[in-house]
Amino acid sequence: MLKAGVLGAGHLGKIHLRLLNQSNQYKLVGFYDQDTVNAQKVADEFGYTLFNSVEELIDAVDMVDIVTPTLSHYECAKQAIAKGKHIFIEKPITNTVEEAEHIRELLAENNIRGQVGHVERFNPAFIAVKDKVENPMFIETHRLAEFNPRGTDVPVVLDLMIHDIDIILSVVKSEVKNVSASGVSVISDTPDIANARLEFENGCVANLTASRISLKNMRKTRFFQRDAYISVDFLEKKCEVVKMKDAPEHPGDFDMILQNAEGIKKQIYFDNPNVGSNNAILDELESFANAINNNTTPIVTLNDGTEALRVATQIINCFK
Repeated sequence: MLKAGVLGAGHLGKIHLRLLNQSNQYKLVGFYDQDTVNAQKVADEFGYTLFNSVEELIDAVDMVDIVTPTLSHYECAKQAIAKGKHIFIEKPITNTVEEAEHIRELLAENNIRGQVGHVERFNPAFIAVKDKVENPMFIETHRLAEFNPRGTDVPVVLDLMIHDIDIILSVVKSEVKNVSASGVSVISDTPDIANARLEFENGCVANLTASRISLKNMRKTRFFQRDAYISVDFLEKKCEVVKMKDAPEHPGDFDMILQNAEGIKKQIYFDNPNVGSNNAILDELESFANAINNNTTPIVTLNDGTEALRVATQIINCFK
């Protein structure tokens, strides 16, 4: 079993601690949090071993799980890599693209593994349809959340929209050609609601909306491609696949047939796969353990995390 340690024991850090402690792939060694009051409270409540410093924790483990505020990701990752430790970093990978690129270079030089916590890649609704998403030409995403002071230290693009940026980059096999966006600060000092349009070299267009001041939560993505429409509800963990094929010469009474202006007839049918049940955070952590143990490429690489941050940064720069 891989010896794992967690840096950061906030809301998400406590979830990682619990899941690593449950996992059959890891042995949870302990954690460190610079907030000494919170750290001691977590240690007392759950019985996890509390380390006195980042350095002590890193020395005691094989894998460092970085769940600290984004501003500290870079320094934590550098220290872990310097000691030859594998790193799992929550999204966004770092605060700047330059920091992310440096971490990526250090990782390659030291021949160790790194993964970024873009957890929606492990959402069962997305897993159920990702192989059916083939050359989408229009994508629409809505990620809306009720206001929560936690996370408002960064723009909504880095807080919420970056999930959808990563999903889109994972299915569109083309370079981003143009980025345009607008954002509004309503409650926070940084934008709380934003809309972005990504244009790709292959002609695909993605329209993304993210808000953290909505009255209800929503996480939906729609993919449109030749002869198919695919919808993924990341929140409800549901998906819908609507496909079209050439209509039969003699359609049945209940067949759904459409005819365009040119007289071409298409049959509409539903191809909805079963959506499994899983814990996406546990799955992403254990998939990283598999990559380490088998010396394979992690599902969400540091390169993936860097590119998602690069696009997010381009979007944020549009606000200035």
